[in-house]
Amino acid sequence: MKPAARFLAKLKTVSLLILFSSVVNAQENDTINFKLRKQIVVGGNAVGYTAAMLGLYQLWYADYPLEKFHFFNDNKEWQQMDKVGHAYSCYYEGLVGKKMMQWAGFSERSSTLLGGSYGFLIQSSIEVFDGFSKGWGASWGDIIANASGTSLFIGQELLWKEQRLTLKFSYSPTSYASQRPNVLGSSNVERLFKDYNGQTYWLSGNIHSFLKEESNFPKWINMAVGYGADGMLGGFNNRFISNGIAYDFSPIPRYRQFYLSPDIDFTKIKTKKKWLKTTFVLLNCLKMPLPALEYNNQQKLSFRWLQF
Repeated sequence: MKPAARFLAKLKTVSLLILFSSVVNAQENDTINFKLRKQIVVGGNAVGYTAAMLGLYQLWYADYPLEKFHFFNDNKEWQQMDKVGHAYSCYYEGLVGKKMMQWAGFSERSSTLLGGSYGFLIQSSIEVFDGFSKGWGASWGDIIANASGTSLFIGQELLWKEQRLTLKFSYSPTSYASQRPNVLGSSNVERLFKDYNGQTYWLSGNIHSFLKEESNFPKWINMAVGYGADGMLGGFNNRFISNGIAYDFSPIPRYRQFYLSPDIDFTKIKTKKKWLKTTFVLLNCLKMPLPALEYNNQQKLSFRWLQF
């Protein structure tokens, strides 16, 4: 996926997360009949999807030459951080999709399968655009990552009827973006989405959900494993040409980072206040800064008092 399109796709995911928090509260309002709700959801999604795809094409693809549909192997880019980002986006887009379907009155199974596939449909549509773009192409890695995020959500709903394992995100600024702002971001907002060096993705597991229901273990305590990468100024390596000038940052090591850290499941904290429920839903998409163990092939095993 082109960097600009990838940036827009992530902004879309954030918007859907905000929509998700609103839908959670809207479920408590039964003043609208289900027939009307279905018309709103089905019609709104049809219009929204069409408008989003047309807008994305005009913004990022219309100026690029087209050719026969083809694939492009980008699986070694960015130490696969972009692939994990695809899975994260599809996971939460599926979460939003299911809540919308439930609000519209679809059955539990239909809401899970139809709504849970929401993210895969959106992200795979972008892959089709990439596939017809000359000099680029659809990515099997992206498609597999999309399917992984969707499967993580749908699989847990079908197996446990709850999300015991949650994908989360954290970020801390790095010095790399200032060295290549056109790729890693020229503003703080762009860097949040585009600088993979500062991003960490987490798989956070709720401990109580795997214990007996009568267990006294706190329901809001999670344990998370994280994945990040560092030293990346280019997709495949740190040698590149920009504006006709050759740059070689190969002495900077590119390496993966693995983390183990406690976490908080905000959705397990009971409250009757709607605004607080909304806040907890949004916070639960993020990994809280807490102590962590880090392993990488540069510093080996190390302890961090706070890992963002």
